[in-house]
Amino acid sequence: MADNGNGKRAGGWPLLRQIRERDLGGLGETAYSPRTQALHARTRDADRVVRSVCPYCAVGCGQLVYVKNEKIIDIEGDPDSPISEGCLCPKGQATFQLVTGSQRVQQVLYRKPYAKEWETIPLERAMEMIAERVKRAREETWQEEDETGRKVRRTLGVAHLGGATLDNEENYLIKKLFSTLGIVQVENQARI
Repeated sequence: MADNGNGKRAGGWPLLRQIRERDLGGLGETAYSPRTQALHARTRDADRVVRSVCPYCAVGCGQLVYVKNEKIIDIEGDPDSPISEGCLCPKGQATFQLVTGSQRVQQVLYRKPYAKEWETIPLERAMEMIAERVKRAREETWQEEDETGRKVRRTLGVAHLGGATLDNEENYLIKKLFSTLGIVQVENQARI
């Protein structure tokens, strides 16, 4: 049925169309309007689709990341994933907001000891501060030997607890880095 020019479909009232076309539930074409006929999935406009893994936990659910003009426009579950078969938990479904959310902090915030306010600092300065503190804590707490004289070459002055947004590759690199520094207290809470 064609649009009669005023936004209504020719053929009368929707109820009459439903009865005439035997669509009593209003679930077929009788429920269509010009607006609904023009609707389409935003994923159809994507330039490309990239397969990925949800970053939130150790399950490793597959995701399809839809990209247009080098910007993410949607993230959905990957039906070809043998792990999740297209399903995502609420956190996985919200992954799109992880990269596009307006509430996402995009600069480094630092609060000095005893200060009440946060200040914005450059990323380079924050990285230098972290490196200096790790180095100082390692040097001050270094153990060449334990109480029995056994070589341990470690520090118990630094520990790491990873978050659920770290993927396996990031955890692997963190573990390698910290083991090299003699840090033995390395853990990740990304478990189900």
